[in-house]
Amino acid sequence: MAVSDCCLKTFEWNGTPTGRIDRLGSNDTYIAVPNVRLLTDHYAREARATVYVPDFFGGEVLPFEPVLAGRFGDVDVPGFLARNSRQIREPEIFKCATELRTKHDTTVAVGFCYGGWAVCRLGAEDPTSALVDQKPLVDAITVAHPSLLTEEDIDGVVVPVQILAPERDPVFTPELKSYTFDSLQRRGVPFDWQHFPRVEHACMTRGDPNKPGERAALERGKNAVVSWVRHIALVK
Repeated sequence: MAVSDCCLKTFEWNGTPTGRIDRLGSNDTYIAVPNVRLLTDHYAREARATVYVPDFFGGEVLPFEPVLAGRFGDVDVPGFLARNSRQIREPEIFKCATELRTKHDTTVAVGFCYGGWAVCRLGAEDPTSALVDQKPLVDAITVAHPSLLTEEDIDGVVVPVQILAPERDPVFTPELKSYTFDSLQRRGVPFDWQHFPRVEHACMTRGDPNKPGERAALERGKNAVVSWVRHIALVK
């Protein structure tokens, strides 16, 4: 399937990241300022925001080729998850978000895959963990093809939430999608639900040109996040 000219013109796949590496709490962080990693540069430029991408994996990177090909049996996924469990990483995530809240008037957390559960925790009403002065650590969240998400995570969210949901997703299952939709609606949480037909989990960060529709899904997902961030900044 040919990649549309629009996608090629509006997303810089072969560009050079323009941000810098700094520290946020105890984590190395990529910071994209107006003017992962090319994707966050787009967020920064198009939403006119400062974008932070903390490393919550201790510098560990899974091998790209088998992940791209979907050969997860060739990757030590259980070991990776054990080394980066909630118990290990959640305190770091809260610490980073707490620091950002002191620096910026409006904060929006965007979580793809593993980050899906994390941003839900940041948008939770939980005085034992994710709150400072009885307020959630962020003003809104975006959750894209989340992994490790639980019903409890969903029920805890009290800030406006954007959901980017591919049609084919073995971890954000139809049942969990329905639960998410019902929970947010029942509790009166503002949400923006974006359905992506005929594409699969990871499409919005992978953007594989050999998978039909995936580049377009990444482009649409990027545009959705930019629009969401702009909206939150206006209504805050």
